[in-house]
Amino acid sequence: QVQLVESGGGLVQPGGSLRLSCAASRFTFSSNAMSWVRQAPGKGLEWVSTISSVGGFTRYADSVKGRFIISRDNAKNTLYLQMNSLKPEDTAVYYCALTGTSSRGQGTRVTVSS
Repeated sequence: QVQLVESGGGLVQPGGSLRLSCAASRFTFSSNAMSWVRQAPGKGLEWVSTISSVGGFTRYADSVKGRFIISRDNAKNTLYLQMNSLKPEDTAVYYCALTGTSSRGQGTRVTVSS
């Protein structure tokens, strides 16, 4: 059974940065594309970013393009999301997900507020 465990969330001021991590296990991480999705309070799931299995191809939602960077370390079975220039509208629970499946972690909460 796929296991995904996110960490790194917290409270940050507007304009600040956070780095989220996702530890993956119980599947072949290096063979799979991975994604980050988020859910803002009272809203549905929103796709944020996707990275290919070896990291050579990335995609971003327009709302985060130029501010967020997705990356992965296949040797450590870990997915990352570097979030810069954070805005209050980035406040959400962030989930890592096995792309193309319903598998995702328990989420890590990010709050952007002064």
